[in-house]
Amino acid sequence: MPRGVPNAKRDETGFRYTTFHVPLAPNPKQMGSAYLKSESQTIWARNANNRSKFHVEEPILSTNGAELRRGSQVLVVHLGSRYLRIGRASDVNPLTVPNVIAHKHKPPVPEPVFIEGVTRPRKSRSGRPTRRRSTSTSQVTDEYAVHALSDDPFEEKLAAITTSLRARMKFYKLRVTPNATSIASTFNEQFRPETVPEDVFSERNFITDPPQDTYLVGEKALRLADPTRMGYVQRWPIYGSQFNTRDYPSQQAILDDIETILRTVLRESLSLPSKSYKDYSIVLVIPDFYDRAYVRDLINILLVSMGFKQLCVQQESLAAAYGSGISNACVVDIGAVTTSVACVDEGMVIPETRISLNIGGNDVTEFLYVLLNRINFPYREINLMRWYDWEVLEDLKKRLCTLSEADVALELYDFAVKPPNKPSQKYGLRAYDEIILAPMCIFEPRVIEFDRKRIGMRPTSHPDVAEEIVETSTDHVTQAMLISTQHLLPAPEMVPAPRPSEVAGVPGAETTAMDADGQTVPAAPSTAEQKAPTAAEGEQAPGTASGDVPMGVGEVGEESKTGVLSGLTPAASGTATAALSSPAPRPVTPSSFQTNLQQQVPDAPLYPGGFAIDVCFEASKLPLDVAIFNSARAAGGDEKIRKYLQAVLVVGGGARMAGMAHALESRLQAIATPLVPNMEKVQIIPPPKDIDPQVLQWKGAAVLGKMEGVADLWLTPKDWDTLGMRGLKERCFYL
Repeated sequence: MPRGVPNAKRDETGFRYTTFHVPLAPNPKQMGSAYLKSESQTIWARNANNRSKFHVEEPILSTNGAELRRGSQVLVVHLGSRYLRIGRASDVNPLTVPNVIAHKHKPPVPEPVFIEGVTRPRKSRSGRPTRRRSTSTSQVTDEYAVHALSDDPFEEKLAAITTSLRARMKFYKLRVTPNATSIASTFNEQFRPETVPEDVFSERNFITDPPQDTYLVGEKALRLADPTRMGYVQRWPIYGSQFNTRDYPSQQAILDDIETILRTVLRESLSLPSKSYKDYSIVLVIPDFYDRAYVRDLINILLVSMGFKQLCVQQESLAAAYGSGISNACVVDIGAVTTSVACVDEGMVIPETRISLNIGGNDVTEFLYVLLNRINFPYREINLMRWYDWEVLEDLKKRLCTLSEADVALELYDFAVKPPNKPSQKYGLRAYDEIILAPMCIFEPRVIEFDRKRIGMRPTSHPDVAEEIVETSTDHVTQAMLISTQHLLPAPEMVPAPRPSEVAGVPGAETTAMDADGQTVPAAPSTAEQKAPTAAEGEQAPGTASGDVPMGVGEVGEESKTGVLSGLTPAASGTATAALSSPAPRPVTPSSFQTNLQQQVPDAPLYPGGFAIDVCFEASKLPLDVAIFNSARAAGGDEKIRKYLQAVLVVGGGARMAGMAHALESRLQAIATPLVPNMEKVQIIPPPKDIDPQVLQWKGAAVLGKMEGVADLWLTPKDWDTLGMRGLKERCFYL
């Protein structure tokens, strides 16, 4: 070795002959810094702020040079299960189009299948539903008594709902018509229809000849006399707050149909060609409790596939609050398939109060069909898969159904049916309490088949696929849902700590404890070993709190905190324990339940969020009044509960039901009075005058589209391409 060169130590790192730079250890003082850790500190956000600060928006001019109305270049889109509401923000009312498409299909064309969501009565030998035998007045001393003289499960459930109705009629001192069911059945069975002039249905023109179009959208798709014979398949791409994966073979087919419906409606009804999309902005109304994949795919359709200028996303409850002109409310949206509940506080939807029920107007229509069949519905050829037959029941529901007990009477109604290629027929119908029992399924969903309704549905996103933003438990499970289902979750074992030599047991194994004399005795079984009632077992007991008026509520006692509200449905009986123990429950984390479950049952499956049960599905079985109360409880303490129960806003098609406000007020009052101190009268806020509650959310989103503050919420295609859902999170407060 040459002189002057020190002895070099042997290098074992393997980087001696490379240019690899080994970074220095991080400074611990900088570990807690927030520098460049939020999207607002990125160069994209700074450039966007500079553009909005120095950019002066010029007035939009039409082709002839005249200045256009504010909002004329903004389209508001609200996708629903049954109807698509779309229009310019400057319009007074939206364009309502059935959200359906009919595709030409190669033979053989598959037959449509109707998924029954309501329990059916047992069939007799003749194929007709069995009719409950009526009891004579001499045998029954109490006119309000209800006796189910059949072991049919449907009759038992119906008798429980009828008992709740009779209890309310007894409180309001309303008389019950004896043998009304038998009288109505005899009249309907003997009725024969009569032919009416064709000019009654002049506006309904069926398409009887097979068209040459590859697809039909909206009303044209529903006017097909016999879609199967003509070689068409009708599909509804939206189901509640998600995509209708039951009727589609792939996710891309759903997105293609949604885009086709939007393009067709814009071209034919709003006269907007594809080349003008780049000049229009979009306000998209999404559900309160949404799936990220649902929102992401819709934005891809509007910004990427269709090429609109920019987009803003708004939740339904907040849009309804805008449309009503209020800043604080508990918004209840009763749609065709689902019912959503959420609390709005000063222009923000409280995420933990969101809850989605798998009950809607379609269930009321189907239950009305089942009840009318029990009393020999005179239109015996009715088929719910035919759209014109479904419209017959929808018309009867709008004209007949009520939630006011004073309207229950043995009345004569008439309706008309116009089958294709046949003369119009006019029918007569007598009904008694069927008109109120059908909408009561919203408050007592014991007849709803929740497990059957999700047959064939598949998730839109795979749980093992990570999104751009890591999803947390709050994306799928809210505090309102946990309050409603915590009685179904495994409870921690209440046993003494084991000795070092002992081994902790699992449920089912014997656990020992020491008594006062030092003898070893078996310990009490844990609460996890006790069978928890499922939400499908039985619902509200007759004559109890949630079904009665305030006088029917029992007082809260110290001896029992879990059985006080036994009248609530088992799916909602978690209201009792949590409400009586604390008005503002402690937030439940999935990790605690996951750890507890793994300790008790190591091989138990875990559902989204790390829970032992499907919290979202079990919470969707709640009665509407219990769901509203649990949503208000999730907002905070007693003050918050009083605040939101005194401002309940009901929107959607179900809000048009006669007597809905009074029925909801009385049931909420019955639940809140014994549980909330100093609870005043529950108030249902009516929608603004001359505004249909079905379009209230669209009008609220249109108000947002015309505001100057919406300029900070627009998401451009360039931002979406660069940041994806992160860009939407920066522009929206609720993501």
